[in-house]
Amino acid sequence: MSATIKLVPASNEVAAAGPDYSVQLALLAAIVESSDDAIVSKTLEGRVNSWNAGAMRLFGYTAEEMMGKPITTIIPPELQDEERQILEKVRRGERIDHFETTRLTKDGRRIPISLTVSPVRDGNGVIIGASKVARDISDRKRADEAVRRSEEALREANRRKDEFMALLAHELRNPLAPIRYALAANGKPGRTDLQRRHAEEIIERQVAHMSRLLDDLLNVSRMTRGTLELKKCPTELTSILGTAIEAARPVLDKKRQSLSLDLPKDVLRLEADPVRLAQVFSNLLVNAAKYTDPGGHIEVLASREGPQIVVAVRDNGIGISAELMPRLFTLFTQADSSLERSEGGLGVGLALVHGLVTLHGGAIEACSAGVNRGSEFIVRLPVGSCVPPSDVIDPPSEETPCASALKIVVVDDNRDIADTCAAVLELSGHRVQTAYSGEGALLAAETFRPDVMLLDIGLPDMDGYQLATRIRKTPWGREAVLVAVTGWGQEKDKDRAFDAGFDHHLTKPIDPAALESLLQSID
Repeated sequence: MSATIKLVPASNEVAAAGPDYSVQLALLAAIVESSDDAIVSKTLEGRVNSWNAGAMRLFGYTAEEMMGKPITTIIPPELQDEERQILEKVRRGERIDHFETTRLTKDGRRIPISLTVSPVRDGNGVIIGASKVARDISDRKRADEAVRRSEEALREANRRKDEFMALLAHELRNPLAPIRYALAANGKPGRTDLQRRHAEEIIERQVAHMSRLLDDLLNVSRMTRGTLELKKCPTELTSILGTAIEAARPVLDKKRQSLSLDLPKDVLRLEADPVRLAQVFSNLLVNAAKYTDPGGHIEVLASREGPQIVVAVRDNGIGISAELMPRLFTLFTQADSSLERSEGGLGVGLALVHGLVTLHGGAIEACSAGVNRGSEFIVRLPVGSCVPPSDVIDPPSEETPCASALKIVVVDDNRDIADTCAAVLELSGHRVQTAYSGEGALLAAETFRPDVMLLDIGLPDMDGYQLATRIRKTPWGREAVLVAVTGWGQEKDKDRAFDAGFDHHLTKPIDPAALESLLQSID
């Protein structure tokens, strides 16, 4: 439908101006009509005089529907006063440039527009109306909003990164302090055997704590990249819960908290990774203990509901606020970071729990009646294809036979690491030599002819990959077992190690029991 455009000059004035002027007016009318912008003219009373096709496309009204109607038809009720202010400025001969506001379409939608309004004068220069150009800025507004959200997200990510780095530094410094004191005590003359053993126990506990922190971070990283794999097998829930409670017991005992279990009489079996699932429940227990006052109570309830096993961990602690609930399972989130509530941790525990439960095909939810009214975490796990009771295999004995004596070269530019690792291996009955560089390792191995070489990757003269390649080219190195020992534990790091000729890849810090188990497997 064609739009109606009224031009100011009278027809006799156009005729008097000649054919060129008529052509110019026709050209102007064609430009107005074809414009994508809404071009509208109105009287000083705010009634529409002209309404082009762009206005029809933008607002949905045809020219016939709008001619003579008040322009306030397309103005939201709360913005009606804008029209009065605009017309006052027009009467004073003022122009309004790129005024951003909101207008209504025929179907009731609100659209953001940029508005330019100019006075319209007759042949004598008297202001008789106004013309306005309205442009839809929805796309720009959406882009601006996307940029704003992105900037806010970046600022939030940066803030959380700074908080996490400060938290990480704090959590790593905490165990270092007792380790230093324990080492200083062991170096004092006159120490008793009891004091020495006590210092060693402190060091062992703190190293284990640091290892757990790093393991949590690495596990979350693996889940984020989709490289964390489960080792599922038929298992019993009671065994998993027992392992979890054993891991969380020191925290519960430290705060004198009681723990009760409500388990069904029937044995609950499921297909799961027992190590990872024990990690789920130990994290939930530690989290409950962390946010429950000393002397508080924690419950673990388990049941079977159809094809699912449901485990709930309840506490009577500080509860969960409505504000925290939506981001409870996100990384680096902690319920209360105040000093009086500081119990340690990096805020990755619940994120790790959520990821591990999801990998098992289950779901986890949290609920709380509010602040200081306790909380409950409910884990739902599929039963899976479990073996019958008669087929349940007893877990292997924890006792590991000593490995036969091996000739081992330990290579690390950190002398403390190399020497302490060598000491542990010698106490296990192995013959060990140490080297602190790549060339030193080659010289030692040339005469020692080791069965196994533990090679650090970050060496001063050559990296561990280059060293492994050179070892494999020697007559004595073709049959040696090469173990990469490094702080880099991503899949690409393992692939690079295997490509360089390594047989095994271990990530620092190495668990001595895991290393002994590896050596036991070597003929």
